Amino acid sequence: MNITIVSVGKLKEKYLKQGIAEYLKRLSAYAKVKIIEVPDEKAPESLSASEEQEVKQKEGDRILAKVTPDTYVITLDLQGKMLTSEQLAEKLEDLATYGKSKITFVIGGSLGLSDDVRKRSDYALSFSKMTFPHQLMRLILLEQIYRGFKIMQGEPYHK
Repeated sequence: MNITIVSVGKLKEKYLKQGIAEYLKRLSAYAKVKIIEVPDEKAPESLSASEEQEVKQKEGDRILAKVTPDTYVITLDLQGKMLTSEQLAEKLEDLATYGKSKITFVIGGSLGLSDDVRKRSDYALSFSKMTFPHQLMRLILLEQIYRGFKIMQGEPYHK
């Protein structure tokens, strides 16, 4: 399985980089995983609704430029469906079974996803009703993908 994570913004925090590197190493036994960072759009703290849309659109265009036509797109979205770890494992297994071996997860910027990215999405996934920093979401996502592969393989993984 080939998994790509397209994420807005550059990761700066050392502890997140270390955690991500650890999960990428663990995942290498199960799948080919790569992370693509796209630049976030610089914007002032307070934006009008139209300025907010413009920022999301620019970031969305950068995201879509990295999404290939033959990939199954899963967006991380507050309005998405919440799954258990077992259900995520089942989703990944079903995709592989039905020939969808190229999956792209999309993590938007601090303002969320553009309408165009949402339209391109094949599945919207929510991790919680809470909001997480998009940089931290990379680590959480990788951990859950790794957990999903462990579940699929019937291998033990600490709870």
